[in-house]
Formats: sequence, C-alpha cells, structure tokens
Amino acid sequence: MIKCVDVNLLRIGLRLLGLLWTCLLLGMGANAAVSGEAVYGKRCAVCHEQVNPRIPPREMLKAMTAARILRSLDFGAMMSIAYPLNREEREAVAGYLGTAAKDAPPRPEAFCIDRKVKVGDRSEFTWNGWSPGLANTRYQSADAAGLTIDQVRRLKLKWAFGFEGDVTAFGQPTVLDGQVFVGSAGGMVHALRAETGCLQWVFQARGPVRSAILAVPLGRRHTLLFGDQTGWFYSLEAETGRLRWEKKVEEHDTARLTGAAVAHNGTVYVPVASWEETRSSNPDYQCCTFRGSLVALRIRDGKLVWKTYTVPEPSENGKNRNGIAGMGPSGASIWSAPTLDLKRNRMYVTTGDNFSAPATLTSDAVLALDLGTGRIVWSKQVTAGDVSPSERGPDFDFGSSAMLVKTGEGRELLLAGQKSGMVYAFDPDKLGEIVWQARVGKGGTTGGVQWGMASDGQNVYAAVSDIVATRRPAADGVPAGRQLDPTKGGGLTALHVADGSKAWGYVPEACATPGCSPAQSGAVTAIPGVVFSGSMDGHIRGFSAEDGKILWDFDTVREYQTVNGVAGKGGALDGPGAVVVKGMVFVNSGYSRFGGLSGNVLLAFGAEER
Repeated sequence: MIKCVDVNLLRIGLRLLGLLWTCLLLGMGANAAVSGEAVYGKRCAVCHEQVNPRIPPREMLKAMTAARILRSLDFGAMMSIAYPLNREEREAVAGYLGTAAKDAPPRPEAFCIDRKVKVGDRSEFTWNGWSPGLANTRYQSADAAGLTIDQVRRLKLKWAFGFEGDVTAFGQPTVLDGQVFVGSAGGMVHALRAETGCLQWVFQARGPVRSAILAVPLGRRHTLLFGDQTGWFYSLEAETGRLRWEKKVEEHDTARLTGAAVAHNGTVYVPVASWEETRSSNPDYQCCTFRGSLVALRIRDGKLVWKTYTVPEPSENGKNRNGIAGMGPSGASIWSAPTLDLKRNRMYVTTGDNFSAPATLTSDAVLALDLGTGRIVWSKQVTAGDVSPSERGPDFDFGSSAMLVKTGEGRELLLAGQKSGMVYAFDPDKLGEIVWQARVGKGGTTGGVQWGMASDGQNVYAAVSDIVATRRPAADGVPAGRQLDPTKGGGLTALHVADGSKAWGYVPEACATPGCSPAQSGAVTAIPGVVFSGSMDGHIRGFSAEDGKILWDFDTVREYQTVNGVAGKGGALDGPGAVVVKGMVFVNSGYSRFGGLSGNVLLAFGAEER
C-alpha cells in the first residue's frame, strides 16, 4: 500500500476537493495488521462472488472508489451486514476492493455566486445545535419561528438538497442568520444559504456526521463544533470551513458521537456512545469494554478539561463456551445532547443499557454532573439490570435528552422519555426523585421514545416508535433482513407537564408505501400552537398543540430535482426532527436503518403566499 507522507498537504487537498477518507484509506501503512483480502474472503465473497443481478460482483466493486465503499459499510446499503466488522476491517476491505481515485467534488453550479458566510453574535433567528435553548425542550419561540398556525397550513417545498452517494440523511441542520450548517452520512459538512440551498463551502470529516452542529462565537469569528461516528470531534471556522482543531475523544474502535455537543463559558461538552453491543452475540468477541462518557474540552484549542465515565473500568468476569474472556461492566452510552442547568451548576445526561455484566446503577438512568468538575452529583436509574443483549435485558435505553421544564406553578422538572414507552418527570432538587410517570407506548428494542420529545411548558409531546418488523428470509442471493409491518407503529401523545395526565393522543393509520411503517421514531419539534413530528412512512406532519388534529401533512417519499444537481430521493423520517427558523421548516428525509426507506435529501419548506 501507498503511505501518506505529507498528511497536512493531503488534508488540505481532501477538504478543498471534497474527498472522502482517501488519505486514510491509502495511508493505513505498510504494517497494517488486517488483510482486506482476508476480510473480503470471510465476510463478503459468499454474496459478491455469485452471479445475481441484485448484488454487485467483485469486478463492479473494484470500479468504485474505496471511499464510496467505506460509506456503504458505515451508513449505506451494507450497514447492517458490516456491523460485525471493526473500523480497521472496514477500512482494509474498502481499500482492497476500491480504487484510489478521488471522489468528485460538488458540482460548480451547486455553489453560490457569493460564497461569503456571515454569522452574527446575537441573531434572533437561530436553531443552534440540538435545541434552540440549553433546556433541550426543542421549542422555538413565535418570533424565531416566524410561522403562524395559518402559515403552517400553507407550507410548500422551496428547495431540496441531495447528499451525494448516501442512503440516509440524519444530520440535523443548524440555522444561523440565514446560514445552514449540516453534516451527512458521507462525512461531508455543508454550509448552505437558507433561502436557496446553494453551497458556500464543504468540509470532509473522517467519518459520518449525524450529530447536530453547534456554533459558538470565538474572537471575531465563530467555531462550529461537532463529532463523527468514529469518535473524532472537530472545530471548524464557521465563516470559511477551515479546520481549527480535531481530537479523538474516545479511542475505543466502536465509539460514535451521536448526541450534539453543548457549550458554556469556553468549554464544550461532548457525549460519547458506542455500537459495541451489536458484537456481544459473537462468541469469539471479548465482550465488552466500551464505557460511556462525557468529555469536556477547551473550545479554543481542544485541550481536555475533564472526562467522566458512566461505568467503572471493566475487568474479566469469566469465560464463554469458546474460552473467550468476558469483560465488564460496560456500556451506559450517552446518545443525546447534555442539558445545562446554570442555576444549579449542573449538567444532566441520560444513559443507555449495559453491554455486559455486571449491571451498574448508572445505566438506563438520568445523571446529574457538576458543571465545573464533571463529578456525578446524583444518579436516578429507572430500569435495573438491563444488560442487553448479552444477558437478555429489555434494552430500554434513554436515547433522547432530558428536558428542563418549568411548570405553570413555577416548579422545575426534568422530563425524559425512554425506549420502554415511559415518560418520567424527575425533581432536580431531590436527587432525581420521580414526581410522575406515564406510559405513551408499548416500548421495546426499537420502541418507545427514541430520539426526543418537545415541550412548550404546558404539555410535553412524546412521539413513539414501537416499530413492528418480521424477519425477511434470504432469497435470490439477498441476505435475510427486516420487513417492517405497515399496520403497526406508535403515535404522538401530549401529556400535561404538571402531573403527566394525558391531554390528547394521535394514533397513526396504516401506511401504503412498500417497506413503510407508521412508527414515529424521530425527534419532535414545537412552536406556538403547532407540533411537528416525522414518521417512518416518510410523512412530516404539523399537529395542533391544542387537540392533536393534523394541520399540515407532506409525503417526502418521492424523487426530487435538487438545487445541487444530485439525484435526490425521500424516505423514512427518523433521528433528527424538524428545524423551524424565520418562516422556514427544514427536514431530513431518508433513514435506512431498521429496514426503513432509504433517502438522501434535506428539504426546506416555506409558507405559500396568499
């Protein structure tokens, strides 16, 4: 293999031309421990060496770029097949099969005539990071939203932007002063003009970028802070896309940075999660060693301030039937954005399940950390003994952020939704004591509250997944997979913040698109009078906050003529929710995980004039 000699020069070239991991793939070094040919023979040949019109043969793969193949393994068509492969194996097999050719940069006509990016310090029209405010309520005020109920009824598509080569669109956009910053499954970060969708600059990260991007003033300019799905965290100059610094916040090869970062007083706080639990069923794997964590970095240079793990350091706890040592405790990932409580000098995070025994008291829990030191002040667990799947636990992660909400009586509560289908209200002044709890769904591994609720202070709005799927048998050389049930899935429930009583509920109808599901897995967004919720059937809907009636419904499953000339297609809506700023609604369409409909577009809507 060729070895990268001048990394800095190549890095500049990669980002200017919009390349995808080419240096990484070429530069694994002559002493790489993993043979791409061996990985292909063991994991890939059984399908790609046969003659089948539905499966690309090896010769076709060899005509693709290595970067494109790696994208497919990370968050593309081969994502579910590639889960057993570690990062080194993925890179090795992509390098073995693919060419060293450069991926084409964005088309010249996709760029704005004027590419200047201008971001103000005190813009009133923003959606910055996961939520407009530190409390993570995903509520946009009337002035910032710029949409009335009547205008929501008249929303029409303004433009569509396509993510080249992707089958998933999962990076929630950040909108500031008419600028849109959004990542992609291909690892490319885009700066777009909000009004038209034209490009201003692009930056290529090392791995897929699904976390929402956070913009923070820094001197006379601004820095964009975000992580990728390989454990790297970045600081870019917002005005130019220039890399300021990058840091590997977690060395474990299964680390992924899914939750958005938050910042305060010169420090950025980064949540760390992992997909290691998918390896626990492999009897030849030493399961498990990943530990969830929250990492505090100095914004100006990326220097580590502190790092707090959610579980103790793992140790050996016996051997399996193959004689492989078991390790634990592990897991308790932090999948979502932290919630800041400046009044109490606290930061709240929610955690996932344990990957291996022994179970800990900090999994499936809400943790309160000291903002300055990262010390865990208190922890409140709601599901004990959830070691999944190795110990057949229920897999009831908290996948979404806690929300700090003030009731009408002035009392503050922490609200959190769980994959169990339960919504909890915790008292932040009484060590997380549960004030009320309410069931909004059946729950399960892919059920319950997945990515996030919203609250306007009066109600909390919880969308529920409760996906039902059957196992599709292998046929015609196509591996077995999941087949979604078009008749079963969760809905949307409004609960009164004060006591958890039900205000209203929406039960979805069966969907008709092949491969669809009526499940509402994605995050919810609220503005005065309206709640936006996306569905795995591809629909984005605006509901009345008063009674749950549908005000607006748009089916995103279609082909699009995109503003950047990329072939665009809509699909399932999952992960990030709608972003509403200054009369516009931004929605990603396409989510190929869990058997969902693939897609690759960012859609922008505006109210049609009367």
